[in-house]
Amino acid sequence: MKNFRIALVEDDQALTDGLSRLLRGAQFRVEGYGSGQAADAALQHEHFDLLLLDIGLPDLNGLDVLSRLRSRGSTLPVLLLTARDEVSDRVRGLDLGADDYLVKPFAIPELLARIRALLRRNHNLAGRLVHGPLIMDLNAQRAWIGDAPLELSAREWAVLEQLLKNVDKVVSKQQIVELLTKSDATLSFNAVEVYVSRVRAKLEEAGVNIRTVRGFGYMLQSTLAA
Repeated sequence: MKNFRIALVEDDQALTDGLSRLLRGAQFRVEGYGSGQAADAALQHEHFDLLLLDIGLPDLNGLDVLSRLRSRGSTLPVLLLTARDEVSDRVRGLDLGADDYLVKPFAIPELLARIRALLRRNHNLAGRLVHGPLIMDLNAQRAWIGDAPLELSAREWAVLEQLLKNVDKVVSKQQIVELLTKSDATLSFNAVEVYVSRVRAKLEEAGVNIRTVRGFGYMLQSTLAA
């Protein structure tokens, strides 16, 4: 679970500080947000592996943040933290797309166990790659942006799969040539540029950015574009 990035949305600064220290001690990276508006803005442009979301927030409550997140097609795991123990609040949160919830005050070991379970579920599903709203099911050979199917040719699929397996790492043109042609390396670098350009165009509206690293190759960035 080391180095997973967690967005912690909580308006109680003392609780935020305490949870942040705890999570960093457990080898997570943590970004704290004290309001719903700040969290909503960050979730549109940054990559996280898990969202810890308080319901009672100033300016934009947690359920509104959750609703906006899911309306953008994000599959980010969400664990609600709430002082509200009414069944209706919990049901509404789950109906809006929350994956789990904890009622305050909660036991720290339980919080950590639920975080680990959600991260395992989202990142260790065999044959599935997830990046923001983009999902690739390697077993079914299908891809989606949110709920919309993503149509890819065989070579476009191979390019995107390689980039998704190496987020924030440069994939060289030569690596892509070898991937697409196996032993018959007859594909030109110009052809690689065409395939990457086609994939980039299909991902552009979802904010998924393929960066060209001149002289080296291409890189899928973990931070989603605006």
